[in-house]
Amino acid sequence: MMESLEIVPVKGEEIPLLAQIADEIWHEHFPPIIGMEQTDYMVNKFQSEQAITHAVHEEGYRYYFFRLGDKEIGYIGIQPQKDALFLSKLYLKKAFRGRKFARAGIDFLTELCRKEGYPKIRLTCNRDNKNSLAAYDKMGFLIAYEQDADIGNGFVMNDYVMEKPIQ
Repeated sequence: MMESLEIVPVKGEEIPLLAQIADEIWHEHFPPIIGMEQTDYMVNKFQSEQAITHAVHEEGYRYYFFRLGDKEIGYIGIQPQKDALFLSKLYLKKAFRGRKFARAGIDFLTELCRKEGYPKIRLTCNRDNKNSLAAYDKMGFLIAYEQDADIGNGFVMNDYVMEKPIQ
């Protein structure tokens, strides 16, 4: 069922591949939700090779690939915070959605939280991203509050902040 899914740390020399996968996934998934102009802006600002490198070296982010066999099919980006593990990114290529890989990612992060002592996983999800909201709900995330974040260039992220307590 799960083929040979692995969740593996992204190495420094793999950041260009990570940025390429991010670009592909974002341009497939987000234009119907936030428009092409905001998608382009956000990929450049948050998912480019330069942005990911900065996040890793300056902001404590960690990235992991979803690897199926010898193919990277998606990724996770996390940032440890004082009171939670912040799940910044969990994205899968379209062909691999709906196959319980996201759940495997959340299970992986749940174990990481237990190991590192985080009481919950926190994430933000666009309020119009209905499929992702439904998936997070099924995996035990609750909406904590709404958040509107100005990300520059006239763009605002209209998100739910969701949290999953770690038992």
